[in-house]
Amino acid sequence: MRNSRNSIQDATLAQALNVPNYRDIEVPSQEEKYKWLLVIAKIASIFIIVITFPFSLLLSIKRVYEFERAVIFRMGRLRKGGPRGPGIFFIIPCIDEWTLVDLRIRTFDIVPQEVLTKDAVSIKVNAVIYYRIIEPFRSIINIKNFSLATRHLAATILRKMVGTKNLDEVLSDRQSIIQNLIYSLESGTNSWGVKVIRIDFKEVSLPTGMQRGMAIEAEARQEALAKIIAANGELKAAEALVEAANTITKSPNGMFLRYLQTLSVIGNVNNNTVVYPSNVFRLQ
Repeated sequence: MRNSRNSIQDATLAQALNVPNYRDIEVPSQEEKYKWLLVIAKIASIFIIVITFPFSLLLSIKRVYEFERAVIFRMGRLRKGGPRGPGIFFIIPCIDEWTLVDLRIRTFDIVPQEVLTKDAVSIKVNAVIYYRIIEPFRSIINIKNFSLATRHLAATILRKMVGTKNLDEVLSDRQSIIQNLIYSLESGTNSWGVKVIRIDFKEVSLPTGMQRGMAIEAEARQEALAKIIAANGELKAAEALVEAANTITKSPNGMFLRYLQTLSVIGNVNNNTVVYPSNVFRLQ
């Protein structure tokens, strides 16, 4: 609505002043305006290459490896056809400039970040990130230094994400934090042509007092667990003894047989002479 109103006002003003409307004037585009200059520069460059042949081949033929790509600019404009490589490609030295992009996986350590967790515990987190370039054009055109930008973005997102978690979640649920961190980083680096492959926590440092307190708590927990296990063992042993006593009382000769078994065990361990009254136990 505003555009149509502005057009009507411009037309009315132009008619009143008896001058043509500026919206009706055809302005040549930037590419058409300098097209003739590009043609002249290209012809001159080719002429120089021809007269300096074969020495000009040293500047015209370039080579990139399998893991590299070349982004070419002609007179400051991005050359069409995608990045060149791998292999050999041809440039015009006077009007072409090219930038080499490495596609191999890169890694860097995030500077240890001091973060205050959700439960007000100060910790220091250090992580390592693996990433690579998947779109050379974007990594050159959309951002000046994609490596530095990725580092700062990773550190910022790491601080923000760890700050929304409790200490127990940071220590026990690292995989979930890493997945969320990768997703957040990819949403930010996608326009730069950068792909985040993997993130790993290298170290989560706690304050000295917190470490001492957690060690005491863990030791007390282990001692309590040991006492519970010992008490459960004594309870089961007592229940077994009661059951054995009830079984023996049902048979009058059971105690005598148990007595003989005990003597057999004593005789195997220490070859001693054992004297016992024969009239104590009588077979029924």
